[in-house]
Amino acid sequence: MTQPYRHPFAVAPMIDWTDRHCRFFHRQLTSRALLYTEMVVADAILHGDVPKLLGFDAAEHPVAIQLGGSDPDKLAKAARIAEGFGYDEVNLNVGCPSDRVQSGAFGACLMREPALVGECLAAIAGAVSVPVTVKCRIGVDEQDPEPALDDLADAAVAAGVSGIWVHARKAWLQGLSPKENRDIPPLDYGRVHRLKQRLPGVFVGLNGGLGTIEEAARQIGAADGVMMGRGAYQAPGQLAEVDAL
Repeated sequence: MTQPYRHPFAVAPMIDWTDRHCRFFHRQLTSRALLYTEMVVADAILHGDVPKLLGFDAAEHPVAIQLGGSDPDKLAKAARIAEGFGYDEVNLNVGCPSDRVQSGAFGACLMREPALVGECLAAIAGAVSVPVTVKCRIGVDEQDPEPALDDLADAAVAAGVSGIWVHARKAWLQGLSPKENRDIPPLDYGRVHRLKQRLPGVFVGLNGGLGTIEEAARQIGAADGVMMGRGAYQAPGQLAEVDAL
């Protein structure tokens, strides 16, 4: 790892939730938490209203953009544009299980294609100077989480990522809604802990089921950082405790 990356606490990217207004509010409560955008599809950046999609207040720093896509060239171009807007990090979504995202051949279904994920991450890393990270699941459907996560992580490390954020659940691509995929597949924090033990020199962050700062703090040590989603949105006042972690 050539780029230092240290973020003990992050607020997860959440579609329809972590827009610029939510992030600005969260920043009033914590100066240190890494904040994420909603997932932004690379094609939207290349063909849409870029200032509306990417604009944010300087008070939000540190703030990362999460990209969705599976075309390395498009992702590289979108990442370069995002870096120009001042984002502190570019993250690739390999965890969203929604049908709409799957129809675009990105998100959690990319867990089945670690080589392609590596190509995408390498293209992004070659296009920007800020840290590049990936957010993934421990596997999808019938995949064995041991080789599935290892293969994805190895591809990401080979591509030059600065960090790997892992939602400690499988995603089921058929039969469960995105909401159900946040609750029904069982949590497996141990799988993320084992990844960290296997990759001691790589930042590995843990996400999933962390509803309180106390629950999150218990995971720091077994992982390099923690990422809170709904707990931060539904009970934002607790973010005032983050800077003491």
